[in-house]
Amino acid sequence: MRKSRPAISASAVLLLALTGCSSSTLGGLGADSTTSQPSADSRDSAGSGTNPLDNPDGTKPGLAAITSAPDMARARALIGKVSTKGRGPKTGYSRDRFGYAWMDSAPGNVPFAHNGCDSRNDLLKRDGENVRFRSGSNCIVTSMTLHDPYTGRTIAWTKSHATTVQIDHVMPLSYDWQMGAAHWSKDKREDIANDPLNLIPVDGPTNGAKSDSGPASWLPPDKRIRCSYAVRVAQVSLKYELPVTTADKSAMLEQCGG
Repeated sequence: MRKSRPAISASAVLLLALTGCSSSTLGGLGADSTTSQPSADSRDSAGSGTNPLDNPDGTKPGLAAITSAPDMARARALIGKVSTKGRGPKTGYSRDRFGYAWMDSAPGNVPFAHNGCDSRNDLLKRDGENVRFRSGSNCIVTSMTLHDPYTGRTIAWTKSHATTVQIDHVMPLSYDWQMGAAHWSKDKREDIANDPLNLIPVDGPTNGAKSDSGPASWLPPDKRIRCSYAVRVAQVSLKYELPVTTADKSAMLEQCGG
């Protein structure tokens, strides 16, 4: 006589409901399933990102608003260290001058480089929630949820509509070229093009509207994030000893109460 299975207790049923377990979770993933990555836990209370003052290498997810008076003061002090100069000509610029997009082989001190995954997917993994990968891969992101810091919108992204999320170069490569990168080695240009400190996944059309503008000409539509954005520009500027224009520095300070 077959033994009957032990009954599942009411408390166990409640636990499954609270943890969101489904039959596929309990039974294992099929051969054609994608694998998922847990949501990052280093986000602010609103779940939208990390304070850039606490993220000096760009390895933590997102971009949280800077709101406290002490942090505003720290932000102004950081921006104050940025040097200024006039914007040079765009002559000779091309995207290829900064290496191919999106490489995993940036030669310098760049986080995530040489990890077997290209820099675009590294950034989607860093900032996305509910990340899912191509079957058999822990690199190629096929879908995710992005809390876009520039607009404040939540975007349900899939690879089939790839351009709805784009990777923004906080200091645009053309701007870099005009501010001094034209005279850099190719290795240094490849570094700034693939450094997570200089890269943020954002709403695609908003990134297109930014183009190669500096902070005096373009700022994120969500005003709450503008000081954080200015801090991130300053962090990249200081790391690469790359100046900004006087107008851009003034605009950056203004966003942080300066």
